Amino acid sequence: MKLAISRTESCHGYFVACFVSIVVVLFMFSYYFSSSLVSFSSSKFEFSSSSPPPVATSELQRTVQISDRQIQAVHLTASSSDGAITAVNQFRNSTTTVIKKLSSTVVLPIMIKHGLAQARASIHKAASTRNISSIIHNINDDDYVPNQAIYRNPGAFYQSYLEMERRFKVYVYREGELPITHYGPCKDIYTIEGRFISEMEHGAKRFRTSDPHRAHVYFLPFSVVWMVKYLYKPLTYDLTPLKQFVADYVRVVSTKYPFWNRTSGADHFMLACHDWGPHASKGNPQLYNTSIRVLCNANTSEGFNPQKDVSLPEIHLYGGNISPKLLSLPSSHAQRPYLAFFAGGLHGPIRPILLQHWKDREDDMIKVYEYLPKDLDYYSFMLKSKFCLCPSGYEVASPRIVEAIYAECVPVILSDHYVLPFSDVLRWEAFSIQVDVSEIPRLKEVLMAVTEEKYRILKENLRFVRRHFVLNQPAKRFDVFHMILHSIWLRRLNMREMDR
Repeated sequence: MKLAISRTESCHGYFVACFVSIVVVLFMFSYYFSSSLVSFSSSKFEFSSSSPPPVATSELQRTVQISDRQIQAVHLTASSSDGAITAVNQFRNSTTTVIKKLSSTVVLPIMIKHGLAQARASIHKAASTRNISSIIHNINDDDYVPNQAIYRNPGAFYQSYLEMERRFKVYVYREGELPITHYGPCKDIYTIEGRFISEMEHGAKRFRTSDPHRAHVYFLPFSVVWMVKYLYKPLTYDLTPLKQFVADYVRVVSTKYPFWNRTSGADHFMLACHDWGPHASKGNPQLYNTSIRVLCNANTSEGFNPQKDVSLPEIHLYGGNISPKLLSLPSSHAQRPYLAFFAGGLHGPIRPILLQHWKDREDDMIKVYEYLPKDLDYYSFMLKSKFCLCPSGYEVASPRIVEAIYAECVPVILSDHYVLPFSDVLRWEAFSIQVDVSEIPRLKEVLMAVTEEKYRILKENLRFVRRHFVLNQPAKRFDVFHMILHSIWLRRLNMREMDR
């Protein structure tokens, strides 16, 4: 019996020594690979990310096989001893536990790093490929129509999107109760907040993972809109309850799981379309300064950082649906007798300037209203106008931008410090016009200076870009849900220091 137990301890020591060797090999391999990925070198690493690295696989399999033979030897020697059998079973259990722990804490993180490095290399290669049309034709992807005008780099975007579909995994924290977590508004002005949460909770099977160790990013599924509804006391302007809720939520997940503390929250993201989303994120300094914040209120003068944060398009769906007038593509030959159109209240610092100069003007070309008369239709005006004025309200974002895209009415962006949605991929200058606030008195002159040829190109590009701003249920490839995910994916790719 003593001999059996002694051999068991010897096996256990040998097993641990083997795994220490594996860990050393894996980390050396990881360091070498990470050093290569900085230069986007892909020539030396052709193995698929769907299986463990060859070194890790062979060493792990060989160690397990050796351990099994040693266990069998111990079992035969101690077959007559109940105590020895118990020791062997305990050894088996401890071995299984060690393997699982090493797999989740060592092997999976290295696989994730290698996969991201491969993705960076393939995107870099595609970015330098000029003949993107032939690449897409060879893949036979009918969902993607390359347009050199609206994308900063069509090849890089397409390859990045494919890499996202192939690899990207999101873990949604399960903590929290309805209605403030795992649920959000799915209609009216904050539609996008609830629809994204809903898609992540009930759809997005390709991207969602139930194993947090396999995730690239972690979603904090709370709704700032519902915080305001259920926690905020009207007219107090005290946002402390919102900040406290966020602080408590982060405290719970950072205490229960290792993932937040591992990166100081850098690979975690929140999403909010309410104007107070940025203020709520101040409940935790790391969330505000380090995490990915997906916000409609993408105002750089109020702490929005485009290097790590994501600009979220504001989509106003009355009753939860697109207006029937905007549902289908407008006729490309329809007459547009008005030069520009706007109707909206005196919210924020920019709209009063616009209304001061252009409201009630005896001008048949520019229609500016504070309140649209009841006998006139808002969307009909959009469909009859060449340009749709999109001034900021209390905050920088405006749902009119997306509505203008649907109506193929060229958006005129009147805003300061606003980072436009998906601007790391899309060339907004190809389908919109940005006018400085100081130029509002000269607005007619500025718009009249746009040539017919340039206007035609702007309008055509709106038709190409429309798909990226449409909410589908369920989500479809390249739609707004996937564009939001792609923006988050890009931020994760840029976290180089985490992957070294």
